[in-house]
Amino acid sequence: MTIWIAILYGIVQGATEFLPVSSSGHLVLLNLIFKVEGNFIFFSLLLHLATLFAVLFVLRKEILHLIKNPFCDKAKNLYLATIPTIIIAVLFMDIFKGSFSGAYLPICFMLTAAFLFLVEIISIKKFQPIGKKTAFYMGLAQGLAILPGISRSGATIITGLFCKGSRKQVSEFSFLMSIPIILASMAYEIFSCSIEGVPIFDMAIVPTLFAFIFAFVSGVFCVKFMLNMLQKVKLYYFSIYLVIISSVSFFLI
Repeated sequence: MTIWIAILYGIVQGATEFLPVSSSGHLVLLNLIFKVEGNFIFFSLLLHLATLFAVLFVLRKEILHLIKNPFCDKAKNLYLATIPTIIIAVLFMDIFKGSFSGAYLPICFMLTAAFLFLVEIISIKKFQPIGKKTAFYMGLAQGLAILPGISRSGATIITGLFCKGSRKQVSEFSFLMSIPIILASMAYEIFSCSIEGVPIFDMAIVPTLFAFIFAFVSGVFCVKFMLNMLQKVKLYYFSIYLVIISSVSFFLI
């Protein structure tokens, strides 16, 4: 992997992690083109870790509040949302790992597009704070989004909106939800590779470092952009993009 390709991976990860278009799906799509050698799942998780740091940076005040108040309502909702995600991920881990071949990309991109369009045409006038029920359903949606092509942020935001959450609250909670699940994914992959005797990191260090840095920097900009943009931009614009990218992925797999 050259440095320029690594930078492309980083920018794509940072730009798509917080937009409802599936960063994992885009990374798999790139890998179908460039075919990076090595443990691609771990490389993908490293880039997700970079965008996790972007969340920590942008939402540092909210996260510091959660650390100081680990039993406040928002913290409890985050714990609750994480449980169904982990259960689904563990139960369907083999399907998840197999999906990195790109076989499910066209249908998963199309499903995300359909739900983005559907939630936009439903008019919700009375908003409710995010409670335990909404948090649980968003956690279920996050679990389904382990498949590349189904957007994690898109699935959780859509679910939160269907549960009558406001766009600002839902998007912020969605980004916070990514923290425990990315850390858990990293821990699982390291443990799994250690048990199976598979090399955890077998890629060139310098290109990977460039990919990580660019994922973090572009992620910082996109977190801020998404938090502001979601209040103004119609989600079905992303549906149009996803229909196009679904068609592209169909010819690449």
